[in-house]
Amino acid sequence: MSLPLHQRLIHTGPAAAVDVAKVADIDVLATGRVPIEHCLLWQDDLAAGILPVGIEALAAGVFGAGHAAPPVGYHGPWWGGGSRRDLVAPGDVVGLAPEGGLVTILWRRGSRANTLLATERCNSLCLMCSQPPREVDDTHRVEHLTRIITLIDPEETQLGISGGEPTLLDDGLIEVIRSARRHLPATSLHVLSNGRRFADPGLARAMAGAAPEAVTWGIPLYGDVASLHDHVVQAEGAFAETMTGLYNLAAVGATVEIRVVLTRPTVARLEALARFIYRALPFAAHIAFMGLEPMGFARRNRALIWIDPADYAGALSRAVHRLAALGMTVSIYNLPLCVLPADLLAFARASISDWKNDFAPVCAPCPARQDCAGFFTSADSRWIGRDVEPLDHWPPAAHQGTRPSCPV
Repeated sequence: MSLPLHQRLIHTGPAAAVDVAKVADIDVLATGRVPIEHCLLWQDDLAAGILPVGIEALAAGVFGAGHAAPPVGYHGPWWGGGSRRDLVAPGDVVGLAPEGGLVTILWRRGSRANTLLATERCNSLCLMCSQPPREVDDTHRVEHLTRIITLIDPEETQLGISGGEPTLLDDGLIEVIRSARRHLPATSLHVLSNGRRFADPGLARAMAGAAPEAVTWGIPLYGDVASLHDHVVQAEGAFAETMTGLYNLAAVGATVEIRVVLTRPTVARLEALARFIYRALPFAAHIAFMGLEPMGFARRNRALIWIDPADYAGALSRAVHRLAALGMTVSIYNLPLCVLPADLLAFARASISDWKNDFAPVCAPCPARQDCAGFFTSADSRWIGRDVEPLDHWPPAAHQGTRPSCPV
């Protein structure tokens, strides 16, 4: 079952004094890392008498999902009720709506899919974009993101930053990255960008230099020729900008990942793209071939972009093996194991973020579920593929069973 990022609960009492808080049980409080006024106290520990008497008066509020009422005698901000107790846990960082009971999970302890939304703005309009851009005022985002970062456990191993196009924050993105280095020195960052603005060498140098040893830049490339890439991203000149940006990043020693979403247009020249990546981008640390997420523009443009994985399995196999044979690191994201040829299973990753990951009913008896990407929760029967069926046995000897560099 997927773990949504939003939970509608009952809210009583006044609004909280903060809009971002860390859910805190006795173990979180014992670390002393988070000021009490930024803590949302775990009601189970209050009810059990584990927390100091009167501490709730100092905290941002009390979190009691599954509880029918606030603690006896407590009249401060309270979020409770609801039918699920598995969506929020101690250690999580949550956003609190100014009014009402909407709680948003901004960082989930133990998840492999934590990603910060930098902005909803973008300078491309990709045919398959799962989160269509919006031209909104995001001047508050930098301060919001840095507050989230200060509440994240410093033991976090990886944190994503996405959009929109994060580089549109300009110096704000640099500030966010530097904040992460200060508060999360052991955490690697994975920033998704279309790479176009890195055509400015000064911008590439400044952003890559904010934390050169910690950041991987995930940048999409959809064709070996400009006309194809520009068509997919719906922006004339984008291919030239992205390629220049990739070279500028490489020139300053940045770690770069190339991402290829498998659509009808990109699959048509997939083998040519693989050859191009090896010849033109040998510095790429990782190449990810990715299945579609059927949301946003992808749904509207299904007739233009959808192709059954069975129909591109051969081209994908040749592209993956060409790059792997040449010493490049390759993965396949967002595709269930059963739709892949046996020779590609070693490259497949259980990549879909836990909050939007699910399986089809036919998958129930499959022995490979724990290692399989499954499907996006937004995938209906039109996006499943005709070859989906339980595997006879698992695992095959060749399967690596590792996780991706950053879930999607």
